[in-house]
Amino acid sequence: MSILIVDDDENSLEMLRDALDESGHTVLSARDGSDALRMFETHDVRLVITDWEMPGLTGPELCREIRRRPSRGYTYIMLLTSHGRSEDIVAGMSAGADDFIVKPFHRAELQVRVRAGLRILSLETRQLVIFALAKLAESRDPETGRHLERVQRYSQVLATQLGQDPRFANEADDEFVRLVYQTSPLHDIGKVGIPDSILLKPDRLSDEEFETMKHHTLLGAQTLEAALRQNPSARFLQVARDIALSHHERFDGRGYPQGLAGEQIPLSARIVALADVYDALTSRRIYKAAYSPHVARDTIRSESGTHFDPAVVEAFLKAEPQFLSIFEELHEAEPVAAPPEVAAPIATGRIVAPLVGLPGNVAQLPVNH
Repeated sequence: MSILIVDDDENSLEMLRDALDESGHTVLSARDGSDALRMFETHDVRLVITDWEMPGLTGPELCREIRRRPSRGYTYIMLLTSHGRSEDIVAGMSAGADDFIVKPFHRAELQVRVRAGLRILSLETRQLVIFALAKLAESRDPETGRHLERVQRYSQVLATQLGQDPRFANEADDEFVRLVYQTSPLHDIGKVGIPDSILLKPDRLSDEEFETMKHHTLLGAQTLEAALRQNPSARFLQVARDIALSHHERFDGRGYPQGLAGEQIPLSARIVALADVYDALTSRRIYKAAYSPHVARDTIRSESGTHFDPAVVEAFLKAEPQFLSIFEELHEAEPVAAPPEVAAPIATGRIVAPLVGLPGNVAQLPVNH
């Protein structure tokens, strides 16, 4: 996404360009409103900073023309002007402007106002996409309503805890935590393409059915990749795609769909993998009762370094009180399964638990999470 600056004064254009370049933005420039409109129609522009007084189309007229164009998403428009009277502000806002910068502008103020505009654009886009897609996936399975919320909260806790680890301080910053929180509900969006006969099957999947189930990771990633091609600078779509594609990968390389191992798996996906399994273990499904949180803890700890990233497991153990608080807040009262004699080993894509009362035998309990 580019920022389009429009001014008939070369010095003003240069000052704007320098301020925006300093903040790392991609900048396009035009010397008049007509040229700006042509550039708007042929480039990926979502934020425009335009002077008020220009030959040809004035700033307010450019605003009106942009607003008349077929929508590719909302365009944030800032008017750069020496007009500071109330009636001028009303006229500019009525023409479609979102913000004003009074000449002569201060570089720091311009940069802050641009960041504010980009935050608004980002929130508008990501919240609409995430809500629509997450609700679409949710509609396929009536049992998963609070699953999305729980996984979202568990993932936020893990990402925050990892941000306190010096090994992840640069990657797991505040923005990363926000993105993981916002996009984790999309981890199973690809299940919209899985037949009900498999998705809602009340017992163990056959090998062939399980291969079909695995495709939900690819279907979800393809859906989000298509959206990302339309908005390649949207980092939230990149994180959402990584989560959808890789949250069933295993740290030891025995997961799917790509068989990634270790740090080849995006950190966001390693986080959601643990959050998703914890919720699968502690929740009732049509094919299983819920296990208690302490059984889920022991199971996850036993899979450190195999299914899960040891660093993520370590973060989970440190943050377990927060997991328990979320569990108590968001789980409905439901029967709890008798605890297994040993922690349940987690197979690729399903959880397999040895059940009490079956000495010498292992009964497999499917959890198609």
